Amino acid sequence: MNETQKSANLFRLALRRLVILLGLGLVGALASATLVRFAPGYGVTERDLDPRLSANSAEALRQKQALNQSLPAFYFHYLSALAHGDLGESDSLKRPVRELLRQRFPVTGNSVIRGMGVAWLAATLLASLGLVIRGWFFEASATAFNSFLLSLPSAVVAMLAVHLRAPVFFAIAVVVFPRLYSYIRNLLIRAYDQPHVLAARTRGLGSGAILFRHVLPLAAPPLLALLGVSFAISFGAAIPIEALCDSPGLGQLAWHAALSRDLPLIVNVTLIVALVMLAANSLADFAGRTFAESTS
Repeated sequence: MNETQKSANLFRLALRRLVILLGLGLVGALASATLVRFAPGYGVTERDLDPRLSANSAEALRQKQALNQSLPAFYFHYLSALAHGDLGESDSLKRPVRELLRQRFPVTGNSVIRGMGVAWLAATLLASLGLVIRGWFFEASATAFNSFLLSLPSAVVAMLAVHLRAPVFFAIAVVVFPRLYSYIRNLLIRAYDQPHVLAARTRGLGSGAILFRHVLPLAAPPLLALLGVSFAISFGAAIPIEALCDSPGLGQLAWHAALSRDLPLIVNVTLIVALVMLAANSLADFAGRTFAESTS
């Protein structure tokens, strides 16, 4: 296969992934709107029982709720506004949804990136140490510690972070680390046990040369795929952790939207979360395939 055909195949793959990404993100947002719309107690708010409201204000609230009572009508208005770049206004916070997302997304993104960095660094160091120390005691203790962390739900990790006053990114790292360690460890062991790597070691090639010339090219595609999966796990874990730790990110915003049954806010937060997670997986898979084809 020549370079032109490779470029064309990669372009078609990227275009197909983009269309699937947008379609799945939109389906996820509309599905969340459907679940909220048919949830028990939808449409009943504290403002309906407020005696200070005038007759005109109460009627305006009922008309606004009536727009969302009909799910097809909400879908039509939401998609029409979305086509013009308008994400609507939050019913509970009385602010444009775009402004809320612009303020909250950097907070969550910073926590997710820092948490991923800590988790990857710790998992890689521990997995590399396991290649040097291949004793039963180290294997048993590392496996037990990893299993213990793996059994902790994100909500429990968030409560421990609140009790210990640990930052949000550290709690995210605790959730992501056990899911990285086992995979990276097994991947490195499999790579170092390959015949060509063993031959390079017997010839006296240095550890750094073996790592960069033989191990990393072999492990790069699955590691890139793991990078996308770990980003999706980190972003998903950030939602309950931020809500419980009261961090001003998307998690806290999603929690507030769910409690107040704020349909415009819930739909757009779901859309953003779905797009980010799907984009991370698609980019990692695309990068892995590109790297594999470039080295083949």
